[in-house]
Parts: sequence; structure tokens; C-alpha cells
Amino acid sequence: MLGRNRRLLASVIVFLLPPVMCGQDVPLATTAPAFRAAQPPSAHLPSRIVGLPPPPITMPGLSGFPPLARAAGMIFAGTVKKIDRRAATPGRPVETVAVTFHIENSIRGARAGGNLTINQWIGLWSSGQRYAIGEHVLLFLYPRSRLGLTSCVGGRLGRFPIDAGGRVMLSGEQLTAFQKDSVLGGKSRARFSDFAVAVRHASEEERHDARGDREN
Repeated sequence: MLGRNRRLLASVIVFLLPPVMCGQDVPLATTAPAFRAAQPPSAHLPSRIVGLPPPPITMPGLSGFPPLARAAGMIFAGTVKKIDRRAATPGRPVETVAVTFHIENSIRGARAGGNLTINQWIGLWSSGQRYAIGEHVLLFLYPRSRLGLTSCVGGRLGRFPIDAGGRVMLSGEQLTAFQKDSVLGGKSRARFSDFAVAVRHASEEERHDARGDREN
């Protein structure tokens, strides 16, 4: 009975969390024992935290490329070089996964030719937002939170695999979400430069909308 009550409490805690962490700080409730590491830090991460239902992968309501681009604090193409599990600390009261990328191309928030390490709440890893050593991806990441956490904007929408030829691949879900974009619409594969142009267009649209609001 005690074990069942603990599992029920953990489920209630997670239900109160935001739909996805979105680079925002994790509520202090996540310092409960269910979120703490049961083993030493390692790259062999659990596929699931017992008793905790996984949060949704994609943020409801986010559609279209401009909102995706505007919400991102970091946009880059890179290769995963290292994955570490990091225990909670007094300064960061949640367990995280640190993923280090070598940056090949950057649009925002990263330096091409260098390495960049991001920290992601382990609950997102357990829900399916994982990486593998050697994986080549284009990412749209939220700005880092107060605790230094980030994640892909819109979950699956903000993550694109890159093929051996350097082409960025779009899933069916992304094709549907970005079908009205003047640059990416209808493309199942695109160049990195296409994304750079699409991001620039999104920024120009935002400035235009802001000017219109001021004039009105």
C-alpha cells in the first residue's frame, strides 16, 4: 500500500509540471526522491523513470516555422560528441543529462567550429528526447533557463536529422507544420542555408509586425 501511494504521489507531481520543460526551470517539487539518481552518473541512461508518466513530446499549439524560429535561443547543426548523466546539486536541484556537440554550422547562440554543451532535464530523456554519440542534427533550442536547462522548441518540431550528404531531413509532422513557409514549405530535405534564410524571414516578419502594432 505504501509503495502504491508513493507512485500515485509521483504521478500527481508530474501531472502538475508544464507539458514540456521548454527550457524553463523545473518546479521545486521535482526534488522528490523519485527524480533522484538511483545509480552513479553514466552515459547509460534509463529509458524510463519508474512511476512517472512521460511528458508529451510535442508542445500543443505550436505550428508554423516563424514561431519555432522566434522561440529559439540557439539554432545550430552539430554532431553529438559526449553524453553525461549529472546528479542534482544544490545549485541545480534536478538530475540532468549533459550533451556536448561539435558545431559545424550556426545561426544563433553557438559558435561554428567549437563545442557546445547543453543540459536537459532527465525526465525529457526518459520520455524519448534522447541523443546518441555520432548523431548529426540541426536543433532549435529554447534559451537556457535560470537553472541552465534547455530542450528542443516544440519537442520533435525543433529537431532535424542530417543525412550523410549534409541535407536536413524533415518528418511528416514537420512538413505539415511548415507547409505554408515560403522557403521550407513542401521540402522533405533542405540545405542548412535554406533554414538560415527561413529564420531570417521569420525575424523580418516579426519586426514588420512590431512596427505595425506601434503604428496602430
